[in-house]
Amino acid sequence: MTNYLLTNIDDSGVATLTMNRPEVHNAFDDSLIAMMITELKRLESDRRVRLLILAASGKSFSAGADLGWMRRMAEYSRTENLNDALQLAELMKRLDRFPKPTIALVQGAAYGGGVGLVACCDMVIASNKASFCLSEVKLGLIPAVISPYVVSAIGARNARRYFLSAERFGAQEGQRLNLVHEVVEPEALEARAVSYCALLLKNSPAAMAAAKELVAAVARGSVDETMILDTAQRIADTRASAEGREGLAAFFEKRQPDWVEG
Repeated sequence: MTNYLLTNIDDSGVATLTMNRPEVHNAFDDSLIAMMITELKRLESDRRVRLLILAASGKSFSAGADLGWMRRMAEYSRTENLNDALQLAELMKRLDRFPKPTIALVQGAAYGGGVGLVACCDMVIASNKASFCLSEVKLGLIPAVISPYVVSAIGARNARRYFLSAERFGAQEGQRLNLVHEVVEPEALEARAVSYCALLLKNSPAAMAAAKELVAAVARGSVDETMILDTAQRIADTRASAEGREGLAAFFEKRQPDWVEG
């Protein structure tokens, strides 16, 4: 049986999770979704893992929902459809809240739920051959489960356009929309990922996890006394943490902190 999901963890702690269904453009069904949830849980708790790269085999990043899966869903009851949608929601939530840095490498087309996976990652590097499409309305559907992450990435105004038009757009437009952070030539995609990893591996693992939580907390609230107190408490806790103390000590002693190998 073909392994539809490949995992590799290198010696520096970089985990690469690769969707491996190139024959169907890495479309996902309920089985692949379950595999990805299980693997994200495992990698989250694996202390060797410092960061995660989400990649895909073949020409496409992900075509979204698998056609066979969609045919089955058409026959589901509302309860079955709800349970099915909640599984996809769990995958998006797991990826979005993954406590370590996440990088999406987008080498080709990302459609529907594939755009959702991209939007859930912290950093997105795309080939200039990549393309994106939120095509659900063409099928009489809506990009509901992925919408919190896509709207957070591209904003409500742009979401109105692309949710409704279902038009395809390229990597440069994806960058303008803030869905993509950097666009490179196809042959430079992996090398750029290595550069990002080198930067991230110099940073405190605990501080990066706390920084991700900070962004999520600040983004969903207003700047009131509660938020001001919360941010003050967060930096106080970080300063008093083991890695906070080690980072400052290393800075003043002009040495590398202990989380940097070598």
